[in-house]
Amino acid sequence: MIQLHDKKFEVYISAEEIDFAIDNMAKQIEDDFSDDIPVFIGVLNGSFMVTADLLKKYKGLCEVSFVKMASYEGMSSTTEVKQLIGLNQNLEGRSVIIVEDIVDTGNTIEELKAILKEHKVKHFKIATLFLKPEAYTKDIKLDYVGIRIPNKFIVGYGLDYDGLGRNLQDVYQLSE
Repeated sequence: MIQLHDKKFEVYISAEEIDFAIDNMAKQIEDDFSDDIPVFIGVLNGSFMVTADLLKKYKGLCEVSFVKMASYEGMSSTTEVKQLIGLNQNLEGRSVIIVEDIVDTGNTIEELKAILKEHKVKHFKIATLFLKPEAYTKDIKLDYVGIRIPNKFIVGYGLDYDGLGRNLQDVYQLSE
């Protein structure tokens, strides 16, 4: 059990389970991009750990970039997605893999799809460590999903509660 600000959290997903899920995602991406050099785009802040570990396991050639999006306030996902740091490289004609820590409503994915369309990418795929299927409201295909979870608030492994908890190796859920 840990405490972050005014909330208590308990271990939900171990670092070993996370490592196994990322390993599987890396192998699937390798199979799909064996003849290409994709650009991995991590969505900050949450995906920094997922992106780093995914790229350590990915055996093919690749490039990496980041975009910073914001859609959370406290423990709630908002309907407004803000691009805080944008893409600054030419992606025209490239294969892109969006790397997310978690997908719940899909609002950030929808915004990123529009941004990548403007950049005229060849095609893009979406990799997310966590998916909340009950909360996902979009018709956009998620190509690589590590772990499906219920629609509960989690922290750790890049995910935070008002800035705290991103550095935790395990993932914690709100204690009841």
